Amino acid sequence: MPLKSLFAALALATASLSWAAGLLEKEVYFSEADIQAQIDKNGTLQKSYGKGMIVVTLLEPPKIHLGTPEGKAAVAARLQVSLLGNPAVPVDVLGTSGLRYDDNAKAFFLENPVAESVQSVGIPREYEAMARQAITQMMSAYFRSKPVHVLREDGSLQERTARWLLRSIRIEPGRVAAVLSPV
Repeated sequence: MPLKSLFAALALATASLSWAAGLLEKEVYFSEADIQAQIDKNGTLQKSYGKGMIVVTLLEPPKIHLGTPEGKAAVAARLQVSLLGNPAVPVDVLGTSGLRYDDNAKAFFLENPVAESVQSVGIPREYEAMARQAITQMMSAYFRSKPVHVLREDGSLQERTARWLLRSIRIEPGRVAAVLSPV
């Protein structure tokens, strides 16, 4: 019996040293499809800027593509934009975003989205910059308040482990990699 206790203590010490040395670092992945499913649940949003000078309406949840450009998420959305009280016109937006993890919420959020391209036949050229700024602000508000993935207490073993051991995240093509480590 004392020999078993000695082996158990040795195994525990070896495991602790391995974790401390980073040898037991583990990565878990969340797929683009998982994240898109959450975004689809998040719904739409309408924001008004400049006392109604610009009204931006997200008609349907944005579509994302992870890892293009490298380390970022590409965001594509169909919006309606109303300028200066005129009727709303359809606008196609392509943008990019980073990713952050909020430890208090145990959730991932797209961070610092930027509207890179705004295409619409109904927006005059002189108003494109103003529309792009309003769309970027609306995207920031949308993603700041709506997580793209939540680590649930009742989720998979990987999700429950990530809630406590998550150390860093990165965007890769088609997925998010979460690095778990006890140190």
